[in-house]
Amino acid sequence: MFHVPVYVTKPTLNANRWDLGRLDEVRDFRAGESICIDGVTVHTVPTPHDAVDTVSFIVEHDSRRLGIFTDLGHPFTLLAELLESVDAAYLESNYEVGMLEDGPYPEHLKRRIAGGGGHLSNKESADVLRRSVHRRMKWIALSHLSEENNTPETALETHRKAIGLDLPIHVASRYAVSRMWEV
Repeated sequence: MFHVPVYVTKPTLNANRWDLGRLDEVRDFRAGESICIDGVTVHTVPTPHDAVDTVSFIVEHDSRRLGIFTDLGHPFTLLAELLESVDAAYLESNYEVGMLEDGPYPEHLKRRIAGGGGHLSNKESADVLRRSVHRRMKWIALSHLSEENNTPETALETHRKAIGLDLPIHVASRYAVSRMWEV
């Protein structure tokens, strides 16, 4: 239908439980490899999220680097180094600890989200960002916010307290396309 290739790791494709329809062109890669597409390099980075063969991405073109860091599991050691290497990034800030603890989710799901293979809390995200902010970084977009266990205002406030006002921080919408931000 769209006539574009789908890039996916074999374990992710094989674990897929949804009917993706007909995929005309599937190009597989291994987590950790780089993919070149028309002058753009996409670096894939394995993450400790509890799904099958999860990766984050750094998209590089003309010496500019955009990080896409979601479904991270926990703030793994390499994450700070990756943030230091990019000009801008989408960074997971999934939940506020108190909202998750007091929220409607069953206990097993709360443990999964807050566990080592789940998601980054606002505090974890802000802490790793505080350690990684550098002069070249143009902006951060907080992303993958939980609808039940976070608010854009809470995530933004947590990050502002950690890093101050010098770096532009955006919050990516769960419901609409974000405006364009220059890298």
